[in-house]
Amino acid sequence: MPMHLKWMIVLLLLCFSGFAQKKSIDKLLDTYNTRSVPYISVEELRMNQDDYIILDSRKQEEYDVSHLPNAIWVGDHFDENLLTPISKTNKKIVVYCSVGVRSEDFGEKLQNRTSKSVSNLYGGIFAWKDAGFPILDAENRPTQRVHTFSKNWQDYLKTGIAVY
Repeated sequence: MPMHLKWMIVLLLLCFSGFAQKKSIDKLLDTYNTRSVPYISVEELRMNQDDYIILDSRKQEEYDVSHLPNAIWVGDHFDENLLTPISKTNKKIVVYCSVGVRSEDFGEKLQNRTSKSVSNLYGGIFAWKDAGFPILDAENRPTQRVHTFSKNWQDYLKTGIAVY
């Protein structure tokens, strides 16, 4: 085989191996979560959005870059005052973060303090965006930007524009 063809093959393998090295949300959630809060898929939430109160448990700056439609920012620190408005609705609750790790912690606190059905969005806003569903900026306009919490986490986002 001619040398230039060997180098082309090596270059192609290097390029494609970068795609294969994208980090897996599945592995991340298996490592850090206990499934103490049942998961809901992005597809199921999208089909039944009106049945849920959607809570964003990320930092304010993350929410301002982008969030799910109709999401309510609750922050990354649980606040007991959140329980009053939640108790006055018949809707189920979905909590999300970037990928689903921080939201599991938040969901556990909600489960311990309310009788409402609480679910954790599997893969968080990253999976929502990667599925092609819309995200909104601070002015509720569609955006492609997703706050990835830190540069290390951007590898879990496959689509959109990573911001950190």
